Parts: sequence; C-alpha cells; structure tokens
Amino acid sequence: MKLAKVLAPALTVGILAISLTACGGGSSSTSTGGGLSGDAANNLDDRGPITYVQGKDNSNVAQPIVDKWNAAHPDQKVTLKEQTDKADQQHDDLVQNLQTKNVNYDVMSVDVVWTAEFAAKGWLQPLKDKMALDTAGMLPATVKAGTYNGTLYAAPQNSDGALLYYRKDLVPTAPKTWADMMSMCSIAKAKGIDCYAGQYAQYEGLTVNASEAINSTGGQVIGDDGKVAIDSDKAKAGLQNLVTAYKDGNIPTQAITYQEEQGRQSFEDGKLLFMRNWPYVYNLAKTDATSKVKDTFGIAPIPGESGPGASTLGGHQLGISVYSKHKATALDFVKFVTSSEIQKFYALQGSLAPVLSALYDDSELTAKLAYLPVLKTSIENAVPRPVTPFYPAVTKAIQDNAYAAIKGDKTVDAAISDMKTAMESAGVK
Repeated sequence: MKLAKVLAPALTVGILAISLTACGGGSSSTSTGGGLSGDAANNLDDRGPITYVQGKDNSNVAQPIVDKWNAAHPDQKVTLKEQTDKADQQHDDLVQNLQTKNVNYDVMSVDVVWTAEFAAKGWLQPLKDKMALDTAGMLPATVKAGTYNGTLYAAPQNSDGALLYYRKDLVPTAPKTWADMMSMCSIAKAKGIDCYAGQYAQYEGLTVNASEAINSTGGQVIGDDGKVAIDSDKAKAGLQNLVTAYKDGNIPTQAITYQEEQGRQSFEDGKLLFMRNWPYVYNLAKTDATSKVKDTFGIAPIPGESGPGASTLGGHQLGISVYSKHKATALDFVKFVTSSEIQKFYALQGSLAPVLSALYDDSELTAKLAYLPVLKTSIENAVPRPVTPFYPAVTKAIQDNAYAAIKGDKTVDAAISDMKTAMESAGVK
C-alpha cells in the first residue's frame, strides 16, 4: 500500500495563516490522572521540547508543520525525526525505542495496523480523561481505527481509501455492485482488453483486497469482540467472488502478480476496463506523458454486494508515548496537526486524505483534488484491517490462503478454514 509515500505531485500553496496561541514553556511537576495508572499516569501536565517521529517526509509536509508550530511555541519546540521510507523498518524502529522506554520518542506517526499492537503492549498513551481528544468532526472510520478495546489510543492523522477507476468512454455509468461490474466484463472482452484488476500478488496488498471482498459481502476477518470471525458463509462468499472472477478470466491471469504499480501501468496503457487502487493514481493517470486514458477515465466507490463496497481503511495515526516527559505539549501538538488548517495543508501539499469530514466539501480542495467527494464515500464505508495485537500473523494467514484460493490450489472452504486455524494458532481466539 502506498501509505507512506507521496500520493500525487505536490500542489503549491502559500504559507498557512494559522493563528496559534503560545503556551507557557518549561517543565512542570509530574502529575497523575484519574483512571490512568503506571507510566500512562505520569507527566500529564508537563510541557517542554518534544520529538515527533515519522517515516521519510517525501511529500514535504512534516517540516513546514513543525516550523509553524515552533514559531509560535519557542519554549516547546518540536524536533522532527525522520525514519526510512520502508514501513517494516519504521515499525521495527518504533518497537526498539518503545521497548527501551526512550523518552525522546514523544509523538509518533503510526500505521493504522500497528495501533492495536502498541496499545496492547502498553506503549501508547490512552487519549482519555485529561488526555482526551475531541473527535466529533472526524470521519468515524478513522476514529475506529485508532481505538482498541473501547479506548482511543491514537489520533487520526491522515486517511486513505480505495477507488474504482473505470473507462468512462466504454462504460458511461460506473457499476454500483460487484455483479454489475462482472456483467460489464463482456465489454472488455469485445474491446480486446482485460476487465478488472486489484492487487493480488502475495503481499500486504492482497490482505487489503481480500479483506475488502470479505467485508463487502458482510463478512468479517476479526469480530468486534476481537475473536476470529472469518469462518462464515458471508466471508466465504466474498473470497468466492475473487476466485470465480479469476477462474472466468474477468481478473486476468497476470493480475496475481500485480501490486499497485503494475495495475496502474496496465490501466494507463489502456489495457484494463476497471481497476481498484488508491487515490495517488488519479493525478498520475491525468498527467503522465504516457497515459492513454488522461481524458477517458472516471472514478467511483468500489462496488459491493448492493451498493458501495467496504474499502480497507488506509492512513496513519498519531500516538503519544507513555514514556514522554512532556505529555501536555505532545497532546497540544497532536491537536494542532489534526486541526482544520493543517489537515487542509496535508491535502494540498501532499494529497494526503484529511480526517475531518467537512474538508471533503471544501471548494478549494475539491477544485484541486477532484476525487475527494468519491473518496469521502469510500472512507465512510471503510473498514480497518483486522484490529489485533497479532496482526503480522493475521495478514500472513490471509495472504497465504487467499492467494492459494485465487490460483485454484485450494477450495474457498479449505482456504477459509486454514486462515482460521492459523490465526487461532497465533493467539487470536
């Protein structure tokens, strides 16, 4: 998934006119909060310099935001620490520093699939009581992704959702359901092109696509109670949709090697009628010199059983370390980053999807990022990837077995059964 990379060419904007009220500097005495215990109860009122940690700032949004904060808070300056642009290395770096209780990792940009793991290990500050965050204006799916066992542990930072790209010169109206889309594959065959592709190589993208198929038919991978819920008729129906489409040729043979870029290239080359991908493709398909579909493609929500499908939620969240010495400053910085002004800057400068619902109707944003209204529908119907501390084992179980089922090496029933067994063996009960 393209979650830590530039999603589209940057759009130039002026310096944001953000009115910030400087807070008092320096450290105050350690405090405790009602309902919190251990490290989570410490340093709640303390202010002072903090460090913000995130992956490589390819879209040039992090440093300008930090600079804006520092200009208004000279006694509570934020230092930006950039990690690599590799998600697994970012994860391992955070784990290493949290395990050693590094007090200099105050605020961290956390992939949505890491939140449950970090929260379960007691590394993230619960955002409640004195550390509560107002989430009323945020898209509900983004808040849910930062919630573990009923408590918010990470603030939505930016989001992402799947879009259906389609050839509007060949299909004037986008399909609203999976069955509609499959029925339109005859058009692709008549034109000598492939019908539909997503990301079906054996990697994280397959977990995303398989989860979307399962969730879109009303199934679940992990239930709301944290237990394995994959072994259901609805989940089987979702995976069966992919298996049948591949067997029938509606998903082309080569698509089981596709990650995001291979599908994008095929679509831009005019070889694909429908494609499931992320918003970053939009500007590239419009502006790439080699794109053959610049003026002939449209976007829509991914199709589901009876309407919009359940996109897998992408994006990042902001977590505060329980070991931070200046949690009051950390919380204020999180509030700053999730403010309307900064969220708008994220969208304009880096094409990063905002987490505030109102911005999807902002005329300045929609004029420059035409996909935003459709993306809002996608995110409103989105489901986070399985929320579990055992996510690495869960995603491996999905990838291995969904891939085998699509290829025809396992029946859908066997694949679902094996997913369940693998997840339960890993500790998900």
